[in-house]
Amino acid sequence: MTHTAFAPFHVMVKPIGAICNLDCEYCYYLSKRDLYRGHSFRMATATLERYVRQLIESQPAGEVTLAWQGGEPTLLGLEFFQQAVTLAERYRRSDQHIVHTLQTNGTRLTDDWARFLKEHDFLVGISIDGPPPLHDAYRVDKHGRPTSTQVLAGLATLQKRAVAINGLCTVHAGNVEHALEVYRFLRDECQISFMQFIPIVEPIDTPPYVSSRTVNPKLWGQFLIAVFDEWVQRDVGSVFVQIFEAALSAWLGLPHGLCIFSETCGRALALEHNGDVYSCDHFVDAEHRLGNLNNTTLVQLLDSPQQKQFGNDKQERLANQCRSCDVLFACRGECPKNRFARGPSDDPDLNYLCSGYQDFFHHINGPMSQLANLIRHGRSASEILKLEFRR
Repeated sequence: MTHTAFAPFHVMVKPIGAICNLDCEYCYYLSKRDLYRGHSFRMATATLERYVRQLIESQPAGEVTLAWQGGEPTLLGLEFFQQAVTLAERYRRSDQHIVHTLQTNGTRLTDDWARFLKEHDFLVGISIDGPPPLHDAYRVDKHGRPTSTQVLAGLATLQKRAVAINGLCTVHAGNVEHALEVYRFLRDECQISFMQFIPIVEPIDTPPYVSSRTVNPKLWGQFLIAVFDEWVQRDVGSVFVQIFEAALSAWLGLPHGLCIFSETCGRALALEHNGDVYSCDHFVDAEHRLGNLNNTTLVQLLDSPQQKQFGNDKQERLANQCRSCDVLFACRGECPKNRFARGPSDDPDLNYLCSGYQDFFHHINGPMSQLANLIRHGRSASEILKLEFRR
């Protein structure tokens, strides 16, 4: 039986749940182990096959992405992913192209892994928080030891086999004031040309209501501004930074697929190792459990009233300050998980990072407008490198 969704959707798969060989201090997912005490934390073959079949059957023609995350997915071993690749090829239609992505901490990558990932065209996200002293501030193993040496060795192993790589850098209190040092390290030392920056925001119940690791909103904005200024003056067309690509789409009035800046959400599910499906990777809790794909199809769960309301809540619960903001078209209130601050007149549900995003989007308006104008006229965005732009 074929289940067809009305539009493409994304599933972040956790085939090993929250199990990881590292103990990164800011990890929001390790605590999810408590939801599944006594479990083996390994996706069963039957569940894997149901997921692959249901996802592929529900997607339209073109590119279909299978996104493998964790925890640390390489702990499952190569055999699991060989099986996943085989199943994907079995169920894909002739009008579909399968793309596998794998997010890893990079510490367990061997040449066997690299050969496999290259052979099957995996896009590998590897987590690096900057030069070793910055990376090792919070990214440590189970004994509290630094991990940068292992990560950089894993990166080199992938690059030796020319595996497609995306650098994922979390921005936190330990590296937020070192924007250019982080960016140049990823670009020049690591030779990474595709990268994304993820702000660490950890709310707590007592003053100052965020953890000591949490990035300061204003400093987050300054981090993005510093990286953008370097990028727009020398790297357009050669380095691709996810948030800048999303911003350019916003200035062009085009959809971009980055859920945090979308008007609504709800089409990016999270799948746990036992088949449980949740509204979002950041809302893996009892309240947001939609069901289990072993009993109910992904499409049925996606189209459930609960999930539709979850998606619409992003727009419907937008803070009053956001509704009159001149950069709402670019930000859309960002991710609901960060909406716990108070605005003017005790306005609830303001995004904690609001002030930083406002600074950033206002700062880039001039060059982004010029980039958008170049593209509208059929010219290359890299031509901005030859222009004098106004901010």
